Amino acid sequence: MRNLRVIAQSRVTIEGPLAQVTWDSTPNDTEDVICAIGPTRGHNPIIQLRRYTTIKVKNGDTNVDTSPSNPPSPTDNSNDGRIIAAWDAPCPLPELENDEVLLLHDLGDRLSVVLAGGDIVVVRKTPASHQEKIEIVGSVDVGIIAAEWSFDDSLLAVITRANTFLLMTPEYDNIVNYELTQGDANLSKAVSVGWGKVETQFKGKRAKALRDPTVPETVDEGVPSKFDRDDVTISWRGDGAYVAVNSRQCANRRIVRVFSRDGALDSVSEPIDGLEGALSWRPDGALLSGLQRLHQEVKVVFFERNGLRHGEFSLRPQSSSEIWQMPIDLHWNRSSSILAVSFVDRVQLWTMSNYHYYLKQEIFAPSNAIQSRPLSAVWHPQDPYSIACWQNETNEEASKPHQQAICGTVVVARYSSVPTPASTISPFDIGLQATIDGCNVKLTPLALANIPPPMALHTLIVDNCVVDVAVNTDNTMIAVLQRDCVSLFSGKDRLSRKQSFHLDDCKRLPSKENLVATQIAYSKDELFLVLFVDFEAGAQVVYSLKHATFTQCRSDDAKVSIKSIINDDHTCQLHGRTVSSLSEHDVFNGITSEKTSFPENLHDFACMKISNKIMTFGLSASGILYADSQQLLSNCTSFVLTQSYLVLTTSSHLLKFVHLVQDAANLAIPPDQPELDERCRSIERGARLVAIMPSRFSVVLQMPRGNLETIYPRALVVAGIRSDIESQQYGEAFLACRSHRVDMNILYDFAPQQFLECIPRVVDQLQKMEHIDLFLSQLRDEDVTKSLYRDTIPRTASANVTATPSNTDGSHKKITESTTSDVVSKVNTICDAFLRALQKRYSTNLQNVITAHLCKSPPAIEDGLRVIIDLNETQPELVDHAVEHVCFLADVNRIYEAALGLYDLRLALLVAQQSQKDPREYLPYLQSLQDMPELRKKFRIDDDLGRRSKALSSLHALNVFDEVKRYTEKHEMYKEAIELYRYDQTHQTTLLKSYADYLSSRNRYNEAAIAFESLHDYQSASDAYRAVNLWRECLSSAQLAHLPTTEVTALAQSLATSLAETKDYIAVATIHLDYLSDLETALQNLCKGCQFAEATRLAASKQRADLLESVIDPGLIEASASLTELLADCKAQLNAQVPRLRELRAKKAADPLAFFEGSAVNGEGVDIPDNISLAPSDSSTTGGTLLTQYTQRAGSGTLASNTTRRTSKNRRREERKRARGKKGSVYEEEYLVNSIGRLIERVNSVADDVTRTVEGCLKRGMRERALAVEKSMSEVVEGCKECLTEVWEVREKAQAGAMEDPNESITRDESAWGADDVYRDSIESWKRSGPPTVKAYERSPLL
Repeated sequence: MRNLRVIAQSRVTIEGPLAQVTWDSTPNDTEDVICAIGPTRGHNPIIQLRRYTTIKVKNGDTNVDTSPSNPPSPTDNSNDGRIIAAWDAPCPLPELENDEVLLLHDLGDRLSVVLAGGDIVVVRKTPASHQEKIEIVGSVDVGIIAAEWSFDDSLLAVITRANTFLLMTPEYDNIVNYELTQGDANLSKAVSVGWGKVETQFKGKRAKALRDPTVPETVDEGVPSKFDRDDVTISWRGDGAYVAVNSRQCANRRIVRVFSRDGALDSVSEPIDGLEGALSWRPDGALLSGLQRLHQEVKVVFFERNGLRHGEFSLRPQSSSEIWQMPIDLHWNRSSSILAVSFVDRVQLWTMSNYHYYLKQEIFAPSNAIQSRPLSAVWHPQDPYSIACWQNETNEEASKPHQQAICGTVVVARYSSVPTPASTISPFDIGLQATIDGCNVKLTPLALANIPPPMALHTLIVDNCVVDVAVNTDNTMIAVLQRDCVSLFSGKDRLSRKQSFHLDDCKRLPSKENLVATQIAYSKDELFLVLFVDFEAGAQVVYSLKHATFTQCRSDDAKVSIKSIINDDHTCQLHGRTVSSLSEHDVFNGITSEKTSFPENLHDFACMKISNKIMTFGLSASGILYADSQQLLSNCTSFVLTQSYLVLTTSSHLLKFVHLVQDAANLAIPPDQPELDERCRSIERGARLVAIMPSRFSVVLQMPRGNLETIYPRALVVAGIRSDIESQQYGEAFLACRSHRVDMNILYDFAPQQFLECIPRVVDQLQKMEHIDLFLSQLRDEDVTKSLYRDTIPRTASANVTATPSNTDGSHKKITESTTSDVVSKVNTICDAFLRALQKRYSTNLQNVITAHLCKSPPAIEDGLRVIIDLNETQPELVDHAVEHVCFLADVNRIYEAALGLYDLRLALLVAQQSQKDPREYLPYLQSLQDMPELRKKFRIDDDLGRRSKALSSLHALNVFDEVKRYTEKHEMYKEAIELYRYDQTHQTTLLKSYADYLSSRNRYNEAAIAFESLHDYQSASDAYRAVNLWRECLSSAQLAHLPTTEVTALAQSLATSLAETKDYIAVATIHLDYLSDLETALQNLCKGCQFAEATRLAASKQRADLLESVIDPGLIEASASLTELLADCKAQLNAQVPRLRELRAKKAADPLAFFEGSAVNGEGVDIPDNISLAPSDSSTTGGTLLTQYTQRAGSGTLASNTTRRTSKNRRREERKRARGKKGSVYEEEYLVNSIGRLIERVNSVADDVTRTVEGCLKRGMRERALAVEKSMSEVVEGCKECLTEVWEVREKAQAGAMEDPNESITRDESAWGADDVYRDSIESWKRSGPPTVKAYERSPLL
């Protein structure tokens, strides 16, 4: 699908006989050729090497070479070139009238010249002081007939006139000397089995025995062509590993020998009749190309390296039979993509695609006189699309032979391989591709007929070889540029496969010898512009077909191209590095306006008008893509512009979409992440863009072999869906979602409020009930515009407004609403909206109504069944279909249960028939229900369905209390039953008694006691209160039950004993004082609770002052001693744990890896104690940040280890390790911090006891004890305050640093479980916990 477009062409005329031409490898600002002129004929033959400028690479003077190796000479001029060297060249062989330059090759710092007389000359470009500029480095006495350097310039292959094959090093040392003999033909014993031949095809069972398919019908004997020149050709493979020699052996056969790099004969070609001397090895090493001339046709034949024939194609007949019989040469370019076939009057350029060879271009000889030798051609060694062709013009009327050669001409052309630009504007984006094949133009609208090449839907035939093709915007007019005319074809029905094109007009071009047409482009109002090369003026001119006017481009630019602006119908021209607009007014007046300049010359370019500004994109030969002179990326292989996207392919085999914006600096190239970004997609290796059809969401790629592949990138598809939603074309958007498997939730999520307002329109556009059902069934509570299809268009602050309908290929904005519905209720919101819209369409959209009910979350199955019940009264004939549809949408078992729950047995029977249930099971069951009374039937159904509350209500309605009681006790439904009998006191009391007994049996004594007390059963209530140590309620209930005094006293003693065990000393003291009348014991318990003031009050109120010394003073002594001991333990714990915590943090800061993992320090081994426990980690074999080692962020570890660790057993084991906080483990720091926190809480809890004890001691004259207790308390409180800063604030800073570092952040991984999650829990507990508050302690002013 790609054509060769001429982007530069120049011609150089040389005085004297031109022998050889090669490309100059010296880095400079021009593309120069070096020509070998001579030897001149006469008594003093001279050979000259001259450098000529052909195509300018950078802006500047093309006629001056200021490089140090070629200083300007006063005698040199632009026509004569710049002399490199000249020397006398007499021929050393008497049998040769004149010597001949067989090979001219540039080796970088020197030129290698091989002469037919046998001399090998080296011309140094910049010779050193001890070197000669011209030196004969070797000579072959018998003479040379062919020579060729390898592509890497490491070996020189030579064929001598004595039929000897030589291989020489760059120093011209001979390493191989092989004599070519007739016996070489016996080397190859390969047998052709006839693959692909007609005789190998299956023709029926009887044809198998007719003949041997391995024997061809005719066997070639290798008879030479009668036009054979007896010449010898040498061709190297691209990697320099093999070299092929095509020579004639004796008089009856021509042989192609293949030699290895060390000079060993590898293979010999099979005999082929009519084989001539042309030979060119395809540089990629696949095939060798030769020429076979038969009586009726001329073929290019191919050989494998083993000498067997492998394919062919026929050359196209020329207008002159005389030219057709002249010699022909072959030349492959360096990339193996173009084959140059040289005739005596032209050079044809052929390309191969999908195993078909296309004739793409022809380069004609400057002279119309027929020469005896074909045009010589040489491809550029670095640029595969640049070729130089040359030929001598002879004077046939001269009397002496040495007067015949008068001058030579070199034609240099540069091409770009690009497809014909196809319209990307809807509705004309049908992907119309015009492929040039000689005199044929193959047309294929890829959107209408995706026909693979070399086939095509239409074929336009013209008289001469096609140079270029242009198509107008609406695909109704095609201009075919030929050498001397332009054929205009027009067609109708541009959007149909039946479109046909017919020739409207054939406009002749201006006929001038120095004018060559190279390009054609479409401009506005059916104005086609033709680009000419004017060799005489050295400039490019633009010719208007409509007005027959010329516009001259800048004369100092050799490279000029013209193209149409994609969405403006005007034309832009590229001259050198500058792109200018070329409007109709400019063509009339010869004016060009400069637009954009690029850093280098471009291989291809395209223009797009964006908001009244023309943006230009250019691609260099090295793959650098520019946008308005700004480099976008450096690995682009092809690109196409649409109205909203720049679409490109990269050498990383990715297809990328770039949103077009006005400023090139804001163009965002998506990253190479096709799995994360919809703007990037992986493609096949080497694929190139052919056409993009935005309205059809398709992109056509051509693979390296030539086959086509049409893909539908998610970026184009989703962009088109968004555009349809903006224009409220929900039908088109739905069909696109269905065809391309896009989540249909985007229809709502992209514009929620607009969708809800357009529900009737959505129903009308979707039309079919199946489409509405499909949409409703795909709904889920997720906003896909935030997950799957996030909009990638760059936004500004003012972008969040309601968008208007826009282009169909991605220029859109997400429609935002002033109010948004809750995501959780999205499905129900849409379903309810559809139900409201379908209220008046029950007759036509009944199925959709049922679907809307059942697609809710959770499904409203009963509502859907009620629709069927109502339908049974109005349209009973539709009930079966409705039931079938309901069973399709949801689980049939749930639907069956819901039908039973509606108490409609007929509906339940219809549903059961749609299920896999056994009729022997459900028929008797339904029959038994049919025979029951209504209330009993409801009870049975509700009980079977597990709807206990409804079943209990049915029993209550049946007025069967005993059954209600049994059912209540069976299913523990006491609350519901009591509520049902709230107006029946007798039955309610019975149920409440049963409920109280139930609560007691379940150890819920508090609730049971309350129930018993409400029933005035104080004895049972007292027992229940006693079980939960509620002493007040227990004793009061016992007294209300009128228990004997002895039993009440025993109950009080038992309660006092139980409360003393729980250290509720105040309650114990109250019981002994009020119920046991034991004042001394009551005072003792008050002293245990540090309630010394209350104890003193009671002693005084009871007139028992003696108890102050016998009871209260011992209590004070015991309390002060206990508190002093407790505070001493707290102080010792602080003094032990805070330094240990400080030591752990110092170790972690010094060597975190060793702290967490026990790894080597600085690469040196360290001994880890055996009693050190390591944290759970899979990072023992891989690196990572310190915290990610324990959070499994890297996903390292073997499958077996991960599986073993992720078990509940290992988690419990790890939790026990964490709880112990063993010294040396990673949990020790957490354990120490938590332990200090618990200590502070304990100190805060005893602060009031300390205060009361100190006051009591002071009151009783125990000053020293009070002082000791207060001092201990003050020291502990001060120590707790001091450790707060060190223990908790340091940890907070560490947490802040960890949170700031994104690589160190720890996030909760919900998928982690087992032992791997324990350490993560410990870290998160630190985040949740904060430093405790140390309660202030005020010392007594009396101490």
